[in-house]
Amino acid sequence: MTAARHHITITGMAPNDTSADPRAPLLKRISPEVWAVVLWCATLVYGLLVTSYRLPGEATVDGEPAKTGPSGLGWALLATALSAVAAGSRRLRERPLSGYALFLLGPAGAAGALGMSEFPLMAFLGPAFALYLVAREHPRGTSLVAGGLALFVLVLPVAVRVLQRGNIETTQLLSVVLAVVVAWLAGDSAGQAHAHTVALHAQTAAQAITAERLRIAREMHDTVAHSIGIIALQAGAAARVVHTQPDRAGEAMRTVEEAGRETLSGLRRMLATLREPELSPLQGLADLDRLAESTSAAGVRVALTWKGARRPLPPDIDLAAYRIVQEGVTNVVRHARTEECEVRVDYGERELTLEITDRGRGPSGPGSSARGSNGFGLAGMRERVALLHGEFSAAARPGGGFRVAATLPLPAGAAA
Repeated sequence: MTAARHHITITGMAPNDTSADPRAPLLKRISPEVWAVVLWCATLVYGLLVTSYRLPGEATVDGEPAKTGPSGLGWALLATALSAVAAGSRRLRERPLSGYALFLLGPAGAAGALGMSEFPLMAFLGPAFALYLVAREHPRGTSLVAGGLALFVLVLPVAVRVLQRGNIETTQLLSVVLAVVVAWLAGDSAGQAHAHTVALHAQTAAQAITAERLRIAREMHDTVAHSIGIIALQAGAAARVVHTQPDRAGEAMRTVEEAGRETLSGLRRMLATLREPELSPLQGLADLDRLAESTSAAGVRVALTWKGARRPLPPDIDLAAYRIVQEGVTNVVRHARTEECEVRVDYGERELTLEITDRGRGPSGPGSSARGSNGFGLAGMRERVALLHGEFSAAARPGGGFRVAATLPLPAGAAA
């Protein structure tokens, strides 16, 4: 992974700012860079105890010189090393290479102050943890350079001792090198996992936006298409009889006015629902009688048949069922060239079945887009059914006309 790591930051908060939550654990309230300094200080205290003081129960060797603490120069060197570690930890996030180089001066200065010719594993735990942070937060190329710096600091004193024909602790050196390699691998893996999680979140957000756009498009289509079809039909009828039958033309225009008001009301309800945090159904199967009345007033009689025990349904199923029937009736009004259609609603034990049929002579057949309102009507119905894991079919009837059928499974709570 050569690209820089990406982080999601809430506006007005730093990436590690959790002070707003007083219940956050200590590991969250203190930045990892500070913990790296604390770890280094702890290993420094351990080194002081081991090299400068004889601990209780520690075995003594005849002729071994007594342990003494650091000299004045040694304490000054330790203070300088601590300052370098603190300065390096503050730069690890923004300038990782220079910050890590300063951090490595800490164990080097401590080793010189305590008279250690090589780095024990305990003394290098702080730099190993800092390398883990660099590998986790920064591109792989940057972390590899930081790892190279750590290995260089480890190998340099060993190489000097080899050139001076001195003895070296090979096992100790290999253990420290292994700790550095493991720290880099762990940090790099954590960084890749974080980047993958961020990418998944972005993909999920994009899919949610797309699904919401499709939902709004379906609601707009289903709310407007039915009323516009009735308005167009009644307006055409009024235009044909306005001079010969003015009363009938006036009745048709009143139907147009009522359909327009109903459309505006439906749009207002839909917009109000979109502003709510959760979607509540705009309409449901209880509104089918009103739908049948308005469609019959437009010149297409709707024969509505109920079967099974009518009962409350989940909001998403209730809304989807109403929209499917509404779109099926709208297609009959606009394309079937007939004066009647049949709507059957069957409340089954574990499923809801909807069927809209007509015997019209309008465009039909699997390849016709007219019956689907330029393809969007049938596609919208099919999407609604698919979202509820149901079955959908729409095709011309063998004896003439068209049939739309949908089966929606009911959850256990809505079963009869």
